[in-house]
Amino acid sequence: MERSRVVDFTASDAARGWSAIDDVVMGGVSASRLALEGDRTVFSGRVSLDHGGGFASVRSAPSDFALAGFDGLELELAGDGRRYRLNARLDAAFDGVTYQAEFVAPRARSSVRIPFTELRPTWRGRPVPDAAPFDPARVATLGLLIGARQAGDFRLELFALDAYRASRR
Repeated sequence: MERSRVVDFTASDAARGWSAIDDVVMGGVSASRLALEGDRTVFSGRVSLDHGGGFASVRSAPSDFALAGFDGLELELAGDGRRYRLNARLDAAFDGVTYQAEFVAPRARSSVRIPFTELRPTWRGRPVPDAAPFDPARVATLGLLIGARQAGDFRLELFALDAYRASRR
């Protein structure tokens, strides 16, 4: 299997350029942050269902992630057993179609592999059946989200995000 490092979450500048985009954009009161803590970057905060809220997220600055030819993304992480979503956007616009795949954050440090074929187009959490097919060559931003009405504190420790290509025979 071939791998390419997309984000080294152990680097001192790993969180630079990432922004929190929480339900405050629609009147909610959830709050999150992405910050280096020791040898890892941590996505943490509190999800509140008050005022119609219920999600917290972080998103990278627009970049060329050079994902063409790869089969998926693999996160090295440790978490709290909650459900999260990996987000990928094909443009740098603030709002629009987001391709998402859900994963459960393991409590012990391990890897979670997300094949590109599992990414589903959504807009504000709703399916978009007529969206363009996912194209890894066009990924402009990446992000993480916790929602699905999972109120309370959360913590996701991130070590690495790699693109992978399955072995070809």
